[in-house]
Amino acid sequence: MKDYSDPRMHTAEHLLNAAMVRLFGGRRAFSSHIEKRKSKCDYRFGRDLTEAERAELERLVNEAIGADLPVTEEFLPREEAAAKFDLGRLPEGAAGDTLRVVKVGDYDACPCAGTHVSRSGEIGGFRIISTGFADGVLRVRFKLAD
Repeated sequence: MKDYSDPRMHTAEHLLNAAMVRLFGGRRAFSSHIEKRKSKCDYRFGRDLTEAERAELERLVNEAIGADLPVTEEFLPREEAAAKFDLGRLPEGAAGDTLRVVKVGDYDACPCAGTHVSRSGEIGGFRIISTGFADGVLRVRFKLAD
């Protein structure tokens, strides 16, 4: 498993990705940088978010955190996982016939090699610091309450 400096932040990334898909019908982040103090996710998108969209995105993530959803894992044959999920962001070390899929309640599911909290309520408050758009990429920067 990939070791992140803060499993809370990595699990928040899962919720942010699910909220982006729910709000805009797009895809998950194609790139991210997850750190303990602040993190960022990059999405293929056509513009920056409006203030109202940022507020709604933040609200959705905090709602999922407040629901205290269980964070579980299941193992799927690679072919089955590839039919259900984009495997493009898995690290090279995730090669093999079986892949780990991390689920956050019924809110999110994706193949992942990282570490996570056991329940979404452990994440604490989520706040979008800023968003920016350049060259077809929307960057969302976020942090968690201490």
